[in-house]
Amino acid sequence: MEERVLGVGVIGAGWMGHTHARAYARLPHHYPELPVRPRLVAVAETVPAQLADFASRYAPDRRYADWRDLLADPEVEAVSVTAPNALHREIGVAVAESGRHLWIEKPVGLTAGDARAVAEAVARAEVQASVGFNYRNVPAVARARRLIAEGAIGTPTHARVHLLTDYAAHPAGALTWRFLRAQGGSGVLGDLASHGVDLVRFLLGDLERLVSDTAVFVPERPLSAPGGSHYAVVDAPGGPTGAVENEDYVCALLRTRSGVRVTFEAGRTEVGEQNTYGFAVHGTGGLVGWDFRRPGELVVSAGGDYQNQSATTVLAGPGDGEYARFQPGAGIAMSYDDTKVIEAAAFLRSVVEATPHGATIEDAVRSAEALEAMERSATTAAWVEL
Repeated sequence: MEERVLGVGVIGAGWMGHTHARAYARLPHHYPELPVRPRLVAVAETVPAQLADFASRYAPDRRYADWRDLLADPEVEAVSVTAPNALHREIGVAVAESGRHLWIEKPVGLTAGDARAVAEAVARAEVQASVGFNYRNVPAVARARRLIAEGAIGTPTHARVHLLTDYAAHPAGALTWRFLRAQGGSGVLGDLASHGVDLVRFLLGDLERLVSDTAVFVPERPLSAPGGSHYAVVDAPGGPTGAVENEDYVCALLRTRSGVRVTFEAGRTEVGEQNTYGFAVHGTGGLVGWDFRRPGELVVSAGGDYQNQSATTVLAGPGDGEYARFQPGAGIAMSYDDTKVIEAAAFLRSVVEATPHGATIEDAVRSAEALEAMERSATTAAWVEL
């Protein structure tokens, strides 16, 4: 079969835009059998310095200051949307209505309504859409899902899911768009909890109900220059500040439709925690546990001994998810960027086969509905049905 070249565009030239560009470039290395090869045709970005930096690294054919001009480019057939969350709905809908296929970062807007609007546009246009829930692509996580489904730990009973980090722990951390409700939505809920909800659904199925609490721990931050990173610290004592408008922290109790109880926690101001993401799933006969900082390891307790049953650390390897695409044997670590290559491959398979692969736009809708339920529950102090 003759290889097809697919023209792709990237809207948003920040860190995640770079990650998408690298993923496209690496696809022929890890998925040589794909009958389509992506070619970076264009990038759109409103911040000139970011646009120039992206162009110098990845050499797209054209660069645009307005994303609408990118969608008017006849060579662009598929689009990565890595712009700020507040733009996801408008851009995502426009991409679909233009007939382009869509790879969009979570949480797909500020609300469940935003995510549904994009999903409806995708359905009307009959294009393919993939969403950036990349932690499900980690081979050890794929192995955990398989073990749970096979009954290796018995019937799942309860789980713990946590996503804690310190990128917003410094009181002089810049007030970027992520901390403003009109641009960053629900704060840590959309940023980190969206990933956690997707992991719960990926491992244990859909949610039935939840109760939650939220908090803001750093209420004021120094103002940021346009395009500033949410990791940046502003060295300007006594300078102008602004109010943080969305949540730093959320904790919740979740119940899945199958009856699994889940304790859930996400935070962005946790001193001493750097990308401390992971889960432990307990069942009637064992457990599986995973820590993102040791991505190739999975803690497993199984075997039928019940009391005094040991837990063993096993290493992901060929046969676990897409591991064999990247490494030949167990124990060789994979990276965050590798998970995005897997995601890019699923996106292009969706385009070629005209059927969804990987995390879909419907997964984004379900995650967004859970996040809104968490916000409502934090206000009412009551359980919310999903």
